[in-house]
Amino acid sequence: MVTASTHTSRREAFGSRNVFILSAIGSAVGLGNIWRFPYVAYEGGGGAFLIPYLCALLTAGIPLLFFDYAIGHRFRGSAPLAFRRMHRRAEVLGWWQVLICVVIAVYYAVIIAWAAMYTWFSAQLTWGPGNENDFFFSDFLRSADVAKVGVSTEFVPQVGIPLVVVWLVVVVIMALGVKRGIGRANMILMPLLTVMFAILVVQSLFLPGALDGLNAFFTPDWAALADPAVWASAYGHIFFSLSVAFGIMVTYSSYLKRKTDLTGSGLVVAFANSGFEILAGIGVFAALGFMAQAQGTEVSGVASSGIGLAFIAFPTIVSQATGGSIIGVLFFGALVFAGVTSLISILEVIVAALQDKLGWGRIRTTLIVSVPLAVISMALFSTTTALSVLDTADAFVNAFGIMAVALVAVIVVAWVLHRLPALKDHLNRRSSFTVGRFWMLLIGVLAPLVLGYLFVSELVSKISSPYGDYPGWFVGVFGWGMVIALVLIAALLALLPWGARSHAKADPDYDEFLAAEHYDPDAETAAVTAPTAERGAGA
Repeated sequence: MVTASTHTSRREAFGSRNVFILSAIGSAVGLGNIWRFPYVAYEGGGGAFLIPYLCALLTAGIPLLFFDYAIGHRFRGSAPLAFRRMHRRAEVLGWWQVLICVVIAVYYAVIIAWAAMYTWFSAQLTWGPGNENDFFFSDFLRSADVAKVGVSTEFVPQVGIPLVVVWLVVVVIMALGVKRGIGRANMILMPLLTVMFAILVVQSLFLPGALDGLNAFFTPDWAALADPAVWASAYGHIFFSLSVAFGIMVTYSSYLKRKTDLTGSGLVVAFANSGFEILAGIGVFAALGFMAQAQGTEVSGVASSGIGLAFIAFPTIVSQATGGSIIGVLFFGALVFAGVTSLISILEVIVAALQDKLGWGRIRTTLIVSVPLAVISMALFSTTTALSVLDTADAFVNAFGIMAVALVAVIVVAWVLHRLPALKDHLNRRSSFTVGRFWMLLIGVLAPLVLGYLFVSELVSKISSPYGDYPGWFVGVFGWGMVIALVLIAALLALLPWGARSHAKADPDYDEFLAAEHYDPDAETAAVTAPTAERGAGA
């Protein structure tokens, strides 16, 4: 006879609640907080945007964060296992989330590599004054037109070499595990990120013209509040900003100890993330105010988001400002740290899923996941057409990946499986902030309505006009084709049998968790985890 506990190792866990909070904040605070939020707020009415932003945070962001925490913590598994324990047929939702993370991981790493190189470039002003745009596209990326050359295989060494380094660093962190790797990395990187960005903000505030930038950022345009697109923008940003709905928070919360304040932790994570976003907005627009004054134009003429802000506007600021090299090193160094903490959380979704499904060890799973992803990342994103592939994949995986799976998940859990009351009770067992019917209403009614509106809007937009003026075949492969493939592959993965040593077949931690909390799993859940008596006697 072999007992269940010898079939599988104990589930890893964070060393403490504080380590979990730092790791969750590290996941939430990513590139989007620094280069997307400031411009979204500026375009959405400046100071007035804080009203829809706060409403979105309180009515969608935090409730969905609690939703993910409850699923991961109660069902004690990666996204596929947690959804499977909820209901056998819900496993496909978990694999859908895992595959979204696969796509994001392969291109997210390359942006970190760009930022790492620009940290070095900033120290020497490599691009040369007035040459920031041409340097990025022509000298650094050597960008080629996909309409003319197709998907290029021409290697760009100044991108490929740092990309290898990024993957090596991340693989080491992942291989060390949840406590020694992810937890310790976040304990080091998050304080460093906060200090670096605080110094950047202070230095930006003393630049000439900084006040003009802050006025542009905070001056409210109250008329914007009457525009539904502004409210949709606020909700759309919150969904992505907090890392909800694509498996990260489900996975991370599964590593929490049984007696953990889930809602209190969620509030700390949510408000810390928002605080960092506002801090980023202050720093970025103070610097843009300086840039506008130096060029004799309005802030609106230099404000941008995403890659344009990071790799063109900020190098311009670095070239023109006194002590600009320090600003550049701090800015791009912060991008690297924010990117790494987010990337390890994205990869953990994939690693945890395969560990649970197949019962493999940590190092083996990390290598089997990371090496192929690194190869794909190198093949697609260290070439001359990398920017076009990245732009298309990012746009479609966000609009029709994260948003779609979030919409389906809340509908399935709330209206098909009717699990919101059980999840509510779980959140309230030891939490300092209790939730009730209003939380269930937000998840079951408001979230599907908002997500449905955003999804349909994106669908109409992408169908009505070709995305980015790219060739139809290109958008078909890296846009629509990728989105369809995610769903089909997720369905196939859900059909694969669970390994004999998987956590679905034998998981003493889950058994003890159910017994301690006096849970009585329904027939579907019991069928997934196997009868307790059978597990105790040995399989």
